[in-house]
Amino acid sequence: MTISPLVEQTATGPEIIFPEGDFWSDEPPLETYLHLQQLILLMSSLEWFWREREDFFAAGNLTIYYSSQQKKSEHFRGPDFFVVLGTEKRLDRKSWVVWQEGGRYPDVIVEILSDSTAKTDRGEKKQIYQDIFRAPNYFWFEPFTLEFQGFRLVGGKYQPIEPNEQGWLWSSRLELYLGIYEQKLRYFTSSGELVPMAEEVLRQAEQKVQEAEEKVEAERREKELVQRQVEQLKAQLRALGVEPE
Repeated sequence: MTISPLVEQTATGPEIIFPEGDFWSDEPPLETYLHLQQLILLMSSLEWFWREREDFFAAGNLTIYYSSQQKKSEHFRGPDFFVVLGTEKRLDRKSWVVWQEGGRYPDVIVEILSDSTAKTDRGEKKQIYQDIFRAPNYFWFEPFTLEFQGFRLVGGKYQPIEPNEQGWLWSSRLELYLGIYEQKLRYFTSSGELVPMAEEVLRQAEQKVQEAEEKVEAERREKELVQRQVEQLKAQLRALGVEPE
């Protein structure tokens, strides 16, 4: 990656050099199809729920660059899923470069645990998200064991989020619950309604149309049956010499 420096003079004198240019995401692929499904679910359902909003950016498996020196071994991280509030909903970002985004870090981070990443996600990454990113909400979820935990930043330190009666955890930044539903991590509104994906909304609409069509067809058949019964009764009356009105 070729980088041309951007030099700024601070009030105290020393120069801060920020690299310019394109910063492509440098994340490994997700480990299993279940991890991919979970990531798509988190992204697509939030995008649908906030479809009228243009003041957020949600991404998955995208590198966050936060060091002007670009020390890849210690100054970039790629959360499995993160949300930044109060920013442009631009889809052309190749990564999230903190110093090119007004110094903004994620408001919410979700890591999808795996055998190879769980130790780092629970330890080193949690420390970075607490001390450097200062992300207000951090969650992790293991799609095989269903381990689920969340933290909120209180006085600069992560404190566990207490679950409600359903075992859901409240995200103060998303103003939504996160909880396990049908072995997937899902969003729920403050009133307890499941936040659907657009595909689920479409399927529900198609099902309602199908049910309505089946109801109309059933009513048509019932009407035809009644009409046949009326005609049979008239025929029986005529056979008895009674002319039905």
